[in-house]
Amino acid sequence: MQRFSVTLFGLINFVVLIRWLFPKPEQMGTWSLFLAITTIFETTKTGLLKNAHIRYVSSSDATDEKTAIASSSFLINASISILFIGLIVFFSQDVSKWLHAGTELTTTLLWFVPGLAAMIFFSHMEAIQQSHLDFKGVFAGYFTRQLLFFLLICGTALLHITITVPWLALYQSASIIVGTIVITLYSRKYIIGRFDPSKAWIKKIFSYGGYIFGSGLLGNIFASVDQFMVSKYIQSTAWVAKYSTASKLNQVVDIPSYSAAEVIFPKVSKASATEGKDKVRYLYEKMVAILMAFTIPTAIFVILFPKLIIYVIAGKAYLDAAPILQMYMITGLFRPMQNQAANLLNSIGKTRLCFIINGISLAVNLLINYICLKHIGYYGSAVGTMITCLLGATCWYFIIRHQIGAALPSMARHLADYYKLFFTYAKGLFAPQPSGK
Repeated sequence: MQRFSVTLFGLINFVVLIRWLFPKPEQMGTWSLFLAITTIFETTKTGLLKNAHIRYVSSSDATDEKTAIASSSFLINASISILFIGLIVFFSQDVSKWLHAGTELTTTLLWFVPGLAAMIFFSHMEAIQQSHLDFKGVFAGYFTRQLLFFLLICGTALLHITITVPWLALYQSASIIVGTIVITLYSRKYIIGRFDPSKAWIKKIFSYGGYIFGSGLLGNIFASVDQFMVSKYIQSTAWVAKYSTASKLNQVVDIPSYSAAEVIFPKVSKASATEGKDKVRYLYEKMVAILMAFTIPTAIFVILFPKLIIYVIAGKAYLDAAPILQMYMITGLFRPMQNQAANLLNSIGKTRLCFIINGISLAVNLLINYICLKHIGYYGSAVGTMITCLLGATCWYFIIRHQIGAALPSMARHLADYYKLFFTYAKGLFAPQPSGK
């Protein structure tokens, strides 16, 4: 529910911005680069800390130990965030020049510093909530953040107030601060009120999350590399906005896949430890099949009618993004298998292997994207990403086949079974009911 609400609000906010506040693609391109940079940082930091925090706190019964874990996690959290803020203060201008994004991107990053500071506390409270298996506060905090940002941009649009992109960073910061207050109120009963970090626990948290942190960083860069390379080599934030539009729509299709990853991670971890490889393979094949059952018809519809979807969401100025969206949807057909494969390797303890594969994938993607951009132009990065994803999906399949024995025929059988089940259910749903006397 949380992931769905965040993605849905993100799409709605995107539509408001692209339709009414920033109809010029250049401004949306700057905002897209800002979101890519800050999202890479925050999701990577969360990948390092949250899983370790939740695992160690939830498995401990000693209050002093829980305090040491939470304090150590907070210290790492704050240290990484302060380092990132320092990089923004001293190097944001150089990043903007390298991306040919002008001074507006620099200003937007600097105006988001209050939001980054607030995120230290928000992400810490999120980990505290989840380590106690309490998800109400997490949902309330994220919902408040998204709702307030939506109200701010809608109010600006309805009142016909002209703003620049950096103002969105202030809106975002205000939303995070209010969301932090909300999630903190929900977390009060779990806060002991003592700060007692431990060198041993700091080392243990880093040891647990090291490869997952690296894999997360590489994966997050991979997800945005097309926008960065278009900005660098095409030197057009307008085309960054068009790539971002296709990417936003792509994320909606990916919601089931990422939500399933959060569900399957603990199940596969348990099965790997207690039930063996056959159970792990069964869970993987069933999960991929049910995800593809939803992804395939959605992707086919988008591939057939890309201009209609782009026009409805973004308007006439973004119709050039239709071929990009089609190529992203082709890769989307294989993404459930690829995403769940990476998640499975992490859950069965093969984090180093997952990190190596992600590193090779990113390097290959950078090379192919560069070649395609130089020879094809505007659509080169989309072509390069599609080629890389298809190659990656093939490699992931053989790796998972080697690790757990997963096979395409088995996935296809499960997929066929799900479609039969859906058809039978739909047939019964629409069948005429016998009239009572």
